[in-house]
Amino acid sequence: MKKILIIEDEITIAELQRDYLEVNGFSVDIQQQGDIGLKKALEESYDLIILDLMLPMMDGFEICRQIRKVKDIPILMISAKKEDVDKIRGLGLGADDYITKPFSPSELVARVKAHLSRYDRLSTNKNNGEKEEIKIRGLSIDKTSRRVFVNEREITLTTKEFDLLTLLASNPNRVYTKDELFDKVWGMESLGDIATVTVHIRRVREKIELDPSNPKYIHTIWGVGYRFEL
Repeated sequence: MKKILIIEDEITIAELQRDYLEVNGFSVDIQQQGDIGLKKALEESYDLIILDLMLPMMDGFEICRQIRKVKDIPILMISAKKEDVDKIRGLGLGADDYITKPFSPSELVARVKAHLSRYDRLSTNKNNGEKEEIKIRGLSIDKTSRRVFVNEREITLTTKEFDLLTLLASNPNRVYTKDELFDKVWGMESLGDIATVTVHIRRVREKIELDPSNPKYIHTIWGVGYRFEL
């Protein structure tokens, strides 16, 4: 049974989320305080975390940042804030999804299932696949171990950042639209926002490019999408 941690200070909302998730076969823990929620997330084994943005003692941004330093599991960030800057910040810190309140519990369950399914497929491919590497101008991507090196220096990427980079690097010189990248990497076209692609491209560039404002690997094709330059 998949185990989920909900970090949410509004207990009525947290309990409603828990009830819907438990009906769908998940085991759910609730924590209302930010700092204690982070402690549970780091010390216990969870398959996915549902993280509210506004929390007492520690906000969701800092919790996400701390979790991403040591764990690579799906994080769904939830907030009443609709501003793009908050969504961009949350995704940039490594959240896999950003859901704006109010939303239906059934939508939350659908997103949880979609993210868990994708992580399970990635884990299976990692354990069963033969070693496969991409090497282009100082950039090395090991698909089996899911590790990335730039000029022999290891770069830490989130799951979605790695998938996005690998897709582009596996098909050099091909132009992908944002919709295509979102569909192939996130696989939830009806549930997400293609602005996620822009945020993740920016984050990947910041990590692999010497000069992110003048990238040598991932080029923007204005009005169309992105291309990995061979």
